[in-house]
Formats: sequence, C-alpha cells, structure tokens
Amino acid sequence: MTLEWIRFYMTAAFITIALSGFAFAVAGVWRFDYILNRMHAGGIGDTFSLFFLVTGLMISASAPIVIVKLLLPLLFMWFSSPTATHFLSQTEYYTNVHLFEHVKKKISGESNGH
Repeated sequence: MTLEWIRFYMTAAFITIALSGFAFAVAGVWRFDYILNRMHAGGIGDTFSLFFLVTGLMISASAPIVIVKLLLPLLFMWFSSPTATHFLSQTEYYTNVHLFEHVKKKISGESNGH
C-alpha cells in the first residue's frame, strides 16, 4: 500500500467524522427546545467538525503553504465561534424574561419534576 492510499483513507476517515459531527449538530439544533441548548449543540458541532474537516484536508494537502492556509482559518474560527456563541447566549439570557425565570427556578430547586 502506497503512501497516497494511506493519506486517502485517513482523509476520508477525518472528513466522514466531520460530516457526522455536522449531522449531529444539526439534529441537536433541531431537537432541543431551549435556545441555549440549541446554541450549545451548534457551537460544539461547529468547532468539533471544523477541526476534523480541516485536519482531513491538511492530510491530503501536499504543499506546506496549503497546510498553513488551511490552519489560519481554523484558528480564527476556534477563537471567534465560541466567543460569538457566548455573547449571543448572554444576550438571550438577559433579554428573554421567560428563560431567566426558567433558569432561576432550576437554580433554586423549584422545578416541577421535569
């Protein structure tokens, strides 16, 4: 087995894992009820899947400059995506009265058995 075939199978495995992660993130965003749960599923799926997708593409790349060009957007997304998700969730937490009351009940232990 040559090196090209090993790289091909490793790339295929990483991209398959990434596509599965994106599919689970979409299912989580679609299934969960609360906006914060949806944002968490989307944010985790985004960073997890993006890592595996770019890693698979870096394995298949042959030129070092291509690897650097793939690594820079990955680093940018790793820093900007969780930060943006955090700011959006803080906005939702402080502006949605019903969500604030729900979280306050959960913290104080006044839940109705759910």
